[in-house]
Amino acid sequence: MTVPAHPPITTIGLMSGTSLDGVDAVLVRFEAGRMQQLGRASLAFTPELRSALLTLARGNGADEIESMGDAGVELARIYAEAVHRVLADARMTAGEVDAVGMHGQTIRHRPERGFTIQIGNAALLAELTGIDVVADFRSRDVAAGGEGAPLVPAFHAEAFRGTEPRIILNIGGIANASFLPAQADPDAPVSGYDTGPGNMLLDAWVRRTTGEAFDRDGRLSGAGRVMPELLEAALRDPYFSRKPPKSTGREHFSEAWLDRFLESAPPGARASDIARTLAALTAEAAAREAERTMPSAESLFVCGGGSLNPVLMAELESRFAARTAVRRVDATTALGIAPMDVEGAAFAWLAMRFLAGEPGNLPSATKAKGRRILGALYPAR
Repeated sequence: MTVPAHPPITTIGLMSGTSLDGVDAVLVRFEAGRMQQLGRASLAFTPELRSALLTLARGNGADEIESMGDAGVELARIYAEAVHRVLADARMTAGEVDAVGMHGQTIRHRPERGFTIQIGNAALLAELTGIDVVADFRSRDVAAGGEGAPLVPAFHAEAFRGTEPRIILNIGGIANASFLPAQADPDAPVSGYDTGPGNMLLDAWVRRTTGEAFDRDGRLSGAGRVMPELLEAALRDPYFSRKPPKSTGREHFSEAWLDRFLESAPPGARASDIARTLAALTAEAAAREAERTMPSAESLFVCGGGSLNPVLMAELESRFAARTAVRRVDATTALGIAPMDVEGAAFAWLAMRFLAGEPGNLPSATKAKGRRILGALYPAR
């Protein structure tokens, strides 16, 4: 996977994921087969917007069409502010940027039924920023028979391939893994898929028990112990035995799923024990998938919010060591991109691919019928 030959292209990638905590903006210039990060910014969602998005994702609100429209407008305004901030960080103007790659906020992901929905009002974002917007990346892959996710393995191959076989594990609300063969084996396929829950279930449990938004520094999970029987009960969920490529989301690993999980907890289980077992679930599911489909990997590099949780990182290190040939576990910072910037950079890359007329999906990761140009253009003028 290489950057196509073209004049320099500068794009901003916007990513807001299943954690529903905010948006990350990353400004990247692509030139002569290289990419250079020029700026970054993050902006948190208001509690009101997060609540509205969560209600839409759950599908249990009144007048969903009206709510979806309102939330899309509010997202566009927050996305626009993130664009202005990343431009200020890079000391650049809107006229110096070719496009914004807007992932949008997923409120429903049903590839088995032929659709996926990300909202964000791309037309309004183009109006507010004065920059062309490329959006709706996932639908084209779904139309070609794919899962529409994960889309990041193609970017991972461009940015992170190295001398040894590697796994890139993104832990946001959902966890997804990309397997990157060594550079010396250019014909070996890159693969990737969702391994299961990332931070989503742990975040929900922390909010219920402490009122905090997430398990900051692993404070809750670090005070607990893994309950092996509860962990094994969770791993009997049919998703974990499905053959890849596969994708999942809040539709499956929902708070109702968490409630069923809690029903299997032994009497006297502490809140910290539940948290530690949920962290172990994320790590064990990823390690089992690596053992099954990525057995030659020697290194694991982690991005997303999960990389900031030392307890989760320790669980990954021990469980990958027990099940795979992986002996190095590190954050993607070691490869040149900060963990919280990887997905934003990926959607900057996908916007660049659209502008260059090049496909952005990877059928080995999404099971689409073939390579496709992803996205739809919303011109600023």
